[in-house]
Amino acid sequence: QVQLVESVGGLVQAGDSLRLSCVSSGRTFSRYRMGWFRQVPGKGREFVAAIMWNGGTTDYADAVKGRFTISRDNAKNTLYLQMNSLKREDTAVYYCAAASRLGVITTTSAYDYWGQGTQVTVSS
Repeated sequence: QVQLVESVGGLVQAGDSLRLSCVSSGRTFSRYRMGWFRQVPGKGREFVAAIMWNGGTTDYADAVKGRFTISRDNAKNTLYLQMNSLKREDTAVYYCAAASRLGVITTTSAYDYWGQGTQVTVSS
């Protein structure tokens, strides 16, 4: 069993930066592909970014490419999402997730475990 706990998000202004972190319990963090998703009311969870086991390969949604950076520190069991040049449309609840199964890493079905979510609000 894996528990994922995201850091507190916050209220920021458009153009600001914010870093989210996600700490994983247990000693098997490095065995999981990790991802970030986000969700706004009335819509499904949207893929944001993913990172492979050793951090060597990453993938991003087009909407955040060039502005967001996903990274991980396996020694600290921690996943990060650095968000720069934030826009109002980035406002959402952000979730980190862990995937042990093979599957399309940009889809929610590939993930076994989810954090509780953290609210990020970007004002103009």
